[in-house]
Amino acid sequence: MNVLAIISFVCCSAVLGHPYYRDLIPNGYGVPNPCDGGATVWEAVGHYNPLHHTVDKNPFAQAFAAAGHVWTVALCQADSDGDGVTNGAELGDPTCVWTAGGSPTGRATGHPGICNPVGSCPGQAFTCNCHGHNCVGK
Repeated sequence: MNVLAIISFVCCSAVLGHPYYRDLIPNGYGVPNPCDGGATVWEAVGHYNPLHHTVDKNPFAQAFAAAGHVWTVALCQADSDGDGVTNGAELGDPTCVWTAGGSPTGRATGHPGICNPVGSCPGQAFTCNCHGHNCVGK
């Protein structure tokens, strides 16, 4: 019985832990899905699967982790996905002034970890509707 309780706690902690990161970036709950023209939201911002936290983390997730999971000016000014638009511009903080808990100056217009349009960046072989572990070429 105790083992089941521990497993349940660990699983729930893992599921609840990732969405917390969305609070730490501007417009974390409003990142447009680049696979449908932004009609829906990409919930798992740091992953290649829009709905699930997979092992395949996109370049923004890697940069966010390297920044200590903090929205910094350097992370804001970077272009993690290599599409020519800064993370801040894509997430609605083009002047890099947003702080956790505040309101962004604009709305998210792109995804900071997936090239817009999809497939346009050299070296990022992500394709829409392929969200498994072996779908992303590096």
